[in-house]
Amino acid sequence: MSVEFVARPPRGRMYSTTRRVHAGDVDGSARLRLQALAHFFQDVATDDVADAGVTSRAGVWMMRRVEVEVFDLPRFGDEVTLDTFASGTGPRWAERRTTMRRADGVLAGILAEGVAVWVFVDPVRGRPLSLPAEFDAVYGPSAEGRRISGRLGHPKPHAEATNRLWPLRECDFDVLDHVNNARYLEAVEDELAARVPGQRVVRASVEYRGAVERGEAVTLVSEQRALDGGATELAAWLLVAGVVRVSALVTTV
Repeated sequence: MSVEFVARPPRGRMYSTTRRVHAGDVDGSARLRLQALAHFFQDVATDDVADAGVTSRAGVWMMRRVEVEVFDLPRFGDEVTLDTFASGTGPRWAERRTTMRRADGVLAGILAEGVAVWVFVDPVRGRPLSLPAEFDAVYGPSAEGRRISGRLGHPKPHAEATNRLWPLRECDFDVLDHVNNARYLEAVEDELAARVPGQRVVRASVEYRGAVERGEAVTLVSEQRALDGGATELAAWLLVAGVVRVSALVTTV
């Protein structure tokens, strides 16, 4: 699926925050983990909605898909700035663009770009809801009327793909009592370390088809293929009873 990283709009709400990279965010080389990058992007989205006051007891925001381009990764102790804005809407979902850059604000210091689709969901029934009444007033100007799709497009795993059980831990579960969006990437990083050790992530696409619930048995399936220019694509899926709940396509060099 083609994803567009739209430019910052000339008007509308832009939310920015600065945070430091801590020891729990990095790998053995002291660089930010992919899972931690996802946490950073997820947290700034949550902070923006809270700061804007666009909250509703009727529903919660659930990530549908996210695409990330990585140019460089900060190291332990680095300070980064995260800028985010709404870049499009659908009937029951919205798109968000996020940029991570060096805290000095220099344009050349952009570290990573992300675009994510979030669905507004009934927390009890799990069904998508219409966007909150105040959403358009706050985020409409930056979205500029751009309509986006909530469709997913990752392929299914092949029958010969490698598979193994992926154990769930108590710390994987969040306030909604299902595995947190960013936690799934720990499984992906484990496969990257096993299959393409020492390679650098330059792009990642993650799709969320359904949440993993407490007590479910999860199978991690993966396969890889060579791309032009010496790059490699790792495809990983987390399945429950043979049904894909989360999938990821990660390009490394």
